[in-house]
Amino acid sequence: MSKEMSRSKALTRFVIYSLFGIFMFFVSFEFMGNKSIPLDHVVTLIRKIPYYNSVYGLVLVFVGVALPFIRGTWKSNKVKMFFSIINIFAIPFVIMAVFNIGPAGLLTDDMIPFIYNKVVVPVTTIVPVGSVFLAFIVSYGLMEFIGIFMRPVMVPIFKTPGRSAVDAVASFVGSYSLALLITNRVYVEGKYTGKEAAIIATGFSTVSAAFMIIVATTLGFMDHWTTYFWVALIVTFIVTAITARIYPLSKKPDEYYKGQKGDVEQDIEGSKWKAAIDVAAEVSANAPGVFENIKINFIDGFQLALNMAPSLMAIGTLGLIVAKYTPVFDIVGYIFYPFTLITRMPEPFLAAKAMSMSIVEMFLPTAPVVGAPLVTRFVVGVVCVSEILFFSASIPCILATEIPLKMKDYFIIWFERVALSILITAPIAFLLFG
Repeated sequence: MSKEMSRSKALTRFVIYSLFGIFMFFVSFEFMGNKSIPLDHVVTLIRKIPYYNSVYGLVLVFVGVALPFIRGTWKSNKVKMFFSIINIFAIPFVIMAVFNIGPAGLLTDDMIPFIYNKVVVPVTTIVPVGSVFLAFIVSYGLMEFIGIFMRPVMVPIFKTPGRSAVDAVASFVGSYSLALLITNRVYVEGKYTGKEAAIIATGFSTVSAAFMIIVATTLGFMDHWTTYFWVALIVTFIVTAITARIYPLSKKPDEYYKGQKGDVEQDIEGSKWKAAIDVAAEVSANAPGVFENIKINFIDGFQLALNMAPSLMAIGTLGLIVAKYTPVFDIVGYIFYPFTLITRMPEPFLAAKAMSMSIVEMFLPTAPVVGAPLVTRFVVGVVCVSEILFFSASIPCILATEIPLKMKDYFIIWFERVALSILITAPIAFLLFG
C-alpha cells in the first residue's frame, strides 16, 4: 500500500468511488419516461443537444477513416490494411445518413438510418462517456473485491478470473460496448490474459436487457418476458462455458498484454471478507487521483470511439446490403439446417436462414420468423442474444480493442455459439410451449 495514503483513506476512496460506479453502471431508474441506468440517461441528454446526432457521427466517421492514413498505421498489417480500405465506404454511407441523399433502397428505416441512428451514434457516444465513469469501476478496488468472492464460480465454469463477473453484469444491465470497454481496459492493465479477455469479449458481451425487450416485442412473446430473459441468460452462459473449452478459444495463449507480469488472482485461505477488504484497500491506495484517472480513461475511450465509428458505419451497412439484396443467407442458412432439423423445430429451413443472418446484425433474424410458430420464434429470440458476435456492431467494437482475436476466430466462435444455442434452447422451448 502507498505510504502516502492511510488505510482508512484508501478504504474511504474504495467505498465512495465504487458505490458511485455501481450507481452509474448498474442502478436502473426512470427518468424522462425512460427506465435505464444513469450512464444511459447521461448519453440520452447529450444526444438531445441540437444537431449533435448529425454533427458528432459525421465528424467521428470522417476523422476515424482518415487517421490510419495520416498516421501511416493503415499498412501495419494485412488485417489493418483491409479494414482501413473497407472503412472508406463509411464516408458515402454517413453522408447518405446525415443528409438523406442516395438510393431509396439504402435509405429505408432498416438500412443506413438504422446503422447510423441506432448503432453508430449511440455506441460512439456511450464509449467515451462511459470511460469517464469507468475509472470508478476498475481503478479503486471494486473488481478485485468482487473477484475474491466470484473466483470459485468464474474460474471452474468459464476459465476467467472472478473479477470478470463485473463484465457479465455490465452487458445485461448496460450494453456490450460498456462490457468491452471494461474488458479492454482490464486486459491492457494486465489483469486478464489474452485468452481470458477473448473468452469474456465473445462470451459475456451481449446485448442489454433493454434490447432484449425489443426482440421479445417484435417476436410477440412479451407475455413470456421473464421466461425469455432467464432462458436467454442461462443459455448464453452455458454456451460460453462450452466455447471456452473448444477451439479457437481453448488454444489462445494465456499471456498478458505486451509481456506484462500480470495481476493474477490468488486462491484465498481464511476469511474471504478480510482478503477482499485488504486487496481493495491496496488497489485504491495505489490508484491515480480521480481527475487524472478520468482524463486518461476519457482519452482512451474517445480513441476507441474513433476506431469504432468507421467500422460500425461501413461494415454494418455492407452487411445489411448483403442480407437484404443478395441470396447469400439463403445459402449460409444450410449450415444450420441440420441443427434445426434434428431438434425438430417448426419451419426448420426458415429458422436456419434467419439465424444465419445474425452474423450481420443481431436483430435481423427476427424479421423472417415474425409469423412462425412460437417455438421457432422463441429459439430465434434466444439465439439473437446468445450468439453475441455480429458485424453491425460487436465485431467492429472488439476489432477496435487490443483483445487478441483473428477474423477467422469470429466466424468459428459465431458458428459454435449459434449451433450450441439451437441445440440447448430448442428442447427448452418444446418443454415450455410444445
